Amino acid sequence: MIAYRALGDLPKQPLHEHFSPSSSLLSFLAGKQLLLSELPFPFEAIHQHYEHGYIVYKPSIVQHENRYVCVRCGNEDPHLFASFPCARCGEACVYCRKCIKMGRASQCNPLVSSTQIPPSSPFSSSLCWQGTLSPAQQLASDAVCEAIRRDGHLLVWAVCGAGKTEVLFPGIELALSQGKRVCLAAPRTDVILELAPRLKHVFPSVDVVALYGGSEDRGKLASLTLSTTHQLLRYHQAFDVMIVDEVDAFPYSVDAALTHAVEQARKPISSLIYLTATPNETWQREVKMGKRHAVTIPARYHRHPLPVPVFEWCGNWKKLWKKKRLPANVINWIHLHLEQKKQAFLFVPHIDFLEQIVPLLKSFHPSIEGVHAEDPLRKEKVQQFRQGEIPLLVTTTILERGVTVPNIDVAVLGAEDDIFTESALVQIAGRVGRSAQYPNGDVRFFHYGKTKAMLAAKRQIERMNKEAAERGLLKTQ
Repeated sequence: MIAYRALGDLPKQPLHEHFSPSSSLLSFLAGKQLLLSELPFPFEAIHQHYEHGYIVYKPSIVQHENRYVCVRCGNEDPHLFASFPCARCGEACVYCRKCIKMGRASQCNPLVSSTQIPPSSPFSSSLCWQGTLSPAQQLASDAVCEAIRRDGHLLVWAVCGAGKTEVLFPGIELALSQGKRVCLAAPRTDVILELAPRLKHVFPSVDVVALYGGSEDRGKLASLTLSTTHQLLRYHQAFDVMIVDEVDAFPYSVDAALTHAVEQARKPISSLIYLTATPNETWQREVKMGKRHAVTIPARYHRHPLPVPVFEWCGNWKKLWKKKRLPANVINWIHLHLEQKKQAFLFVPHIDFLEQIVPLLKSFHPSIEGVHAEDPLRKEKVQQFRQGEIPLLVTTTILERGVTVPNIDVAVLGAEDDIFTESALVQIAGRVGRSAQYPNGDVRFFHYGKTKAMLAAKRQIERMNKEAAERGLLKTQ
C-alpha cells in the first residue's frame, strides 16, 4: 500500500528538462492546488512528474503542537475537524469539515500543484468601450493603474452607484497588455453572472472564464478570470492582479477561509485591489490615519448627491404586530407610494415576519409580494419588480445590493434590529437615486430607537456628500 500520508512531506525535486511531461496533466494543474483524489490521472504518472520536478506535493492537513490546520482553507477551529476510518491509509484519518464541499482534505489526501504555469499572452488594444469616466472615476482609475504597475495594494471606496466596474477597465487593459493574469473575485455568484457578459463584451479578444458552483468553466485558467471567492480555494499563485469586489459582503466579510483563498490564489509579487461601498470600521479608521492606501469616489456618475436617510420613530412595532397591526406611519408611507404609483422596497429584519405581513399588505394591493433568500421564486419576483409589475416588494437584506431599478424609494421597518448593520443600511440607501433620470428619492428608516449603526450609516452618506461637494464633483444648482 502506498504511504499517501508521506507524500505531503516530500521535498520539491529539481526540474529535469529532458523529461517529456504530460501536457494534459500540467494543463489540468496550471495555477491550481488540487487534492490528489481530484486528479483524473494514474498515480504512477502523477508521481513520475513529481520525481522530475514538474509537480509538488503539500499536506492538506498539518498539525501544529496540539491543533490541526487545513492548508487549503486555513481553518484552525478544532470543532471543524473530525476523523474517520480511512480505507486508503488504513488509519483514523483527520479531515477538515469547513471546506468539505470542495472535496475531503484529509491527512492522506495531499494537495498537488504544478511548478510550471504557462505564461499568459499579452493583448494590445484589448478594451472595446466607448464610455467616458467622470472626474472622480478617472482619479480612481488612475490609482488602480498605478497599483497594477507597482504590484501594490489599493482600496477603492466608491459610493453605491458610482460605476466602479468601469473604473477597472483601463487597469485590466494595462495588465493584459503586459501579459498579466487578472482575477476579479466576488463573494456572490450573482455578481459573477452579471459581470461575465459585460467583461466579455468590452474585452472581446481576451479569453475570459467565469468560475462559480456548477460553472462549465470551473478548473480553467484564463487571462481574465471572474470567480466567486469560494472557487479560489482551488487556485495557487495563479494571478498577477487580484481584484476583490464587494469585500464587505457576506460571506467574505465573516469567513477567514475566503481571505485565505484570495491570498493563496495570487502570486507572491502581485497587485491586490479591493472594491467596496462600505468598508468596515477598522478599514475606515486605517484610511483616515493613512495606514491603508485608498482612493474614494464620493459621488455617483450623474453628479447628484446621495439621498440621505430620514429617521422616523414608529413605536414598538413588534408589540403592535402581535395584534396584527402595523404602525400608522408605515401604513401611510405604503399607501402614499401606491397612490403615486412609485415603486418601493420595504426591508424587514426576518423571514418569518416577512411571511406574516405580506398577506396583510396584499389587502392594500394584490400585486405586492415578498421575497427572501429561501424563496424558490426569488429570481422571478425580482424580475417582475424590475418590469414594474410589483408596486411594493417586501424583502430581507438579501436585496440590499445587486438590484438596480431606476425610480424607487426604500423604507426599513425595524431599522434598529441587529441585522441592519452600518454596511447593510448604506447599501439599502444606495438602492435609491442611482439613475440620472431619477437621481433623488426617499430613504426612510422606521425605528423603535436609533442605533449606532443607523447613525454611522447616515454619517457615512453625509460625509461622502460633503467630500463630493468640496471636490467639485456635484452639479451646481
